[in-house]
Order: sequence, then structure tokens, then C-alpha cells
Amino acid sequence: METSEVDEALFSCHILAIPYPGRGHINPLMNLCKLIIATPNVVLQVSFIVTEEWFSFLKSEPKPDNIQFRTIPNVIPSEKDRSKDLLGFKETVYTKMEAPVESILDGLPKPNVILADSFLPWAVRIGERRNIPVASFWPMSATVFTILYHHQLLLANGHFEASLTEQREELVNYIPGITPIYVKDLPPVFYSKDREMLPLLLEAISQLVNKAQYALFTTIEALESRVIEALEAETPFPIFTVGPTIPYLDTEFKTNQPSPNYFSWLDDQPKDSVLYISQGSFMSVSKEQLDEIIAGVHSSGVRTFWVVRDNASLLTDGVGNRGIAVPWCDQLEVLSHPSVGGFWSHCGWNSTKEGAFVGVPFLTFPIGGDQVTNSKQIVEDWKIGWRVNKESEKLVKKDEISLLVKSFMDLDSYQGNINKFIRDISRRPRQ
Repeated sequence: METSEVDEALFSCHILAIPYPGRGHINPLMNLCKLIIATPNVVLQVSFIVTEEWFSFLKSEPKPDNIQFRTIPNVIPSEKDRSKDLLGFKETVYTKMEAPVESILDGLPKPNVILADSFLPWAVRIGERRNIPVASFWPMSATVFTILYHHQLLLANGHFEASLTEQREELVNYIPGITPIYVKDLPPVFYSKDREMLPLLLEAISQLVNKAQYALFTTIEALESRVIEALEAETPFPIFTVGPTIPYLDTEFKTNQPSPNYFSWLDDQPKDSVLYISQGSFMSVSKEQLDEIIAGVHSSGVRTFWVVRDNASLLTDGVGNRGIAVPWCDQLEVLSHPSVGGFWSHCGWNSTKEGAFVGVPFLTFPIGGDQVTNSKQIVEDWKIGWRVNKESEKLVKKDEISLLVKSFMDLDSYQGNINKFIRDISRRPRQ
């Protein structure tokens, strides 16, 4: 357990932050805590609870001194293996984390507020028992929350358990605040093998709606204003949009750290010429689809910056100085680099917010979960991207990918000029 170097009694406000144990949940909650800490004229202390394994990953990352980690035992022996049984992992988080977190509370000054990921529904129970208000932090889009919140409407209209093959092109146009959306663009928990996850998601929604004192949405209000307005009109809890909660403040905490080598490669590339490709782990697509993506992107001749954990040589063999592959990068800074002109993304919500914030056009390739709905928002609602896989069950072949990538990155084409306009009006410079 990390020990505080500052006398906690000096702080006027103590926040207990509890993220769900996953990178896509930890990062935005930590970014929100950094923003809160930066509030002028308020003396704050944040106790940030993570498992021992996540502490080993996070302890060297930059953060303010008055954010202190507190550790609990791992949920499973190695949380890196949670993808092998995601449902089992989530069920364990729902049932096994509550007791060790409460034991941490026994050794801390009473927090003024608990700031907890919405996918930890037991955090609200802890707040009730200890008379501590709970702010529930929803880590996906407000749009996805609204769709789940109105699952009874989907049930009444026959779309709750819709067959993807039979009803995929049916239009859902009755959810308050949501622009018309096809069944195929709803979160797959309503129509795919992910259906087994739905009860846990609905439990999280129920606890937030009925028990939490506040709901925090990590979104940019201008992008989801209709959804937020509709929610505010019919929900019993105060709603706050806290912005994108992306790491744009991290440069303040990075002292005497040299730029990674990949920036030297980016510096050598022409403006807007590089396609940044990140699919999360990326190997979660099928081997057959991955081979088609690699072949298609290489055939396009476009400069590429790949983020991939394994088999990096597969991505850069034969492309010479037109490509680079890394196991990890500072995504926000890379997207902000002048040479990056496009973002091939799985459309995770954090990546979606970062790409929208920077102003880089998207090629969307969602794999599952909320990514499918995020892709629809990017392409149809915000009009800042193109779809790669228009039919999620269909293999996208290399020739189609090659033509799409080439056209997307061609600055002289009609669409290329539109993409350039998107970049030029919204580009955030690299810090």
C-alpha cells in the first residue's frame, strides 16, 4: 500500500475513488481525479483504490502527490486473463471486491464522497451503510446508458431480444434523446452471445438510478446534448457531464522525461500522412480478418503507425520506413502529432473521446460491446468518420480495405479534403 507523504488532516476534502479493475475504467477515473485536484483554492486528498496487480502497472505513472493509491488483493490470480472469462470476471468483481474495499475504509479518515465506477454497484451500498454520498461514474457514453436505461421500451417494441439476422435493419426511433438507430447498431448485449452480460449491466443501471446521489458522465455535452437533456427530464438524480476525462493534463506531471523514439519517426513524416491504427489488443479480431487488414493496409501504400501487443513484425514487414509498430504509446500525444491524419479505431469510448477531442477523422472497426454504438455516433451523428466493417459479421477483404484506406488518406480526393477540413478546424497541437 502506498503511504501518503502529506498529513491527511490538512485536507479540507477527502475523496475515495474506486475504479472497476480494467484499463478502460481506471484511466478516465484517474484523469477525472487529476482534474479535481487541479481545482484552484480547494485542498483535496484522493485515496485511489486499485488491486495489487494494477498498482504494479500504475505506480510509476505520473500523478499529483495528493492522489494516493490504496491496494486490495487481486480479484483473480491474474487480471490480465479476464478476457478468457469476461462474465466470470465481472461476476467476481460484483461479489468479491466489496469486503476488501470496506476494510480499506476502516483505516482511513471518513471520505466526504465516494467516487465509484458505475460497474461497482456495491459501492452504493457501502455509502448507504457509512452515510457517505456516492457519485456514480458512468465510463461509457451517455447514449449507451440511455439505451440500457430504456430497455423496457426495447422490450415493448420487440427489440429487446432482437435477432441480428432477422431484424438488423429495423430502425429504433422511440428512445428519448437518441437519434434513429438500427438494431445492428444497438449494444450487442441485446442480440448476441453477449446477452448473458445484460443482467449485470442492468443491475449497475438500477443501483445508479435508485441509490446514487449523483451521476457523472464522462462525455462532452455538445456531442450528446439531446441525450443529456432527455435524461435530465426523466431521471431522479442530478447529472453532471465532466468532460472527456482524457490525459491532457499529464504533461504537467511529466518532468525530465525524454520523448519516446516513435516521435522521431513521426517527426520525419509529412503532415497528415500517417494512419494511426489501434484496436485495443487488436488480436481480438479473428486471425483471418487480421490477415486481411494487414494485407489491405500494406497494399494501400499509406504510412501507418500500429499499436499492437504481439507479432509486431507482421505489421511492418515489407513496408520499410512507411510503417512503425509499438506495443504501447501515449495515444493522445500521437493523435495530436501533425503527421497523423487518420485514426483506425475499435471505437472504445476513451479512444472515441480522444480522437474527437484532437480532431482526427476515424475509420471505425468496432468489435463488440459499446464500440458498435460509438461507431454509429462517429459516422452518422457527428460525421467525423467512415465505417470499415459495415456488416459486423462479414469478413472485410484486403482489396476493399486497401481502396478504403487509400481514399481516406488521399488529401487530393473529395473526401480527403473533407477530412482535412475536419483536422484543420479542430486540431489540438501536441503539448
